[in-house]
Amino acid sequence: MRAPNLMVVNPSVPIKTVPEFIAYAKANPGKLNMASAGNGTPPHLSGELFKMMTGVEMIHVPYRGSAPALTDLIGGQMHVSFPAIPASIEYVRAASLRALAITTRMRSDALPDIPTVGEFVPGFEASSVYGIGGPKNMSASMIERLNKEINAGLADPKTKARFADFGGDVLALSPSDFGKLLAYETDKWGKVIRAANIKAE
Repeated sequence: MRAPNLMVVNPSVPIKTVPEFIAYAKANPGKLNMASAGNGTPPHLSGELFKMMTGVEMIHVPYRGSAPALTDLIGGQMHVSFPAIPASIEYVRAASLRALAITTRMRSDALPDIPTVGEFVPGFEASSVYGIGGPKNMSASMIERLNKEINAGLADPKTKARFADFGGDVLALSPSDFGKLLAYETDKWGKVIRAANIKAE
């Protein structure tokens, strides 16, 4: 499954669009606090990619998980975050957070009125990829069987609808294609980690 992240702000922040956010951040360098679920997590890396591609300055504040980061964002101690859509969508629907954009290339059916970051920052794309792995010595026949059964389950309309409700896209891939996706994501985010000089906690 590929799940978009959401660029969200506290409703008290006087910003309603990505261009407004960029202008506000550039007018107030280093004054915006960006909450994440921790160093090197997808929300952190999404924010670092946004900083790199827009030239804005934000102070990264790592938390120990999404829940405390979102709690402080809702409480007004933080200004912005890039959480995974399953963790934040209900807060957006309840108007506890304001969504500025979706981080994937395409808009989400779960929040169709929310634009993508890429509509304002060409080339921007960030998401969380989820998959299933096994021991490295697993037999090819077992890998093939599990892949077939898992993909059959993912093809079920009820399963697809459940993932879609939380903004996720089902990726029914072959083991080879999933490996290529992981290699691409590893290379992409490795560059962001090195550029932002992110260190393990």
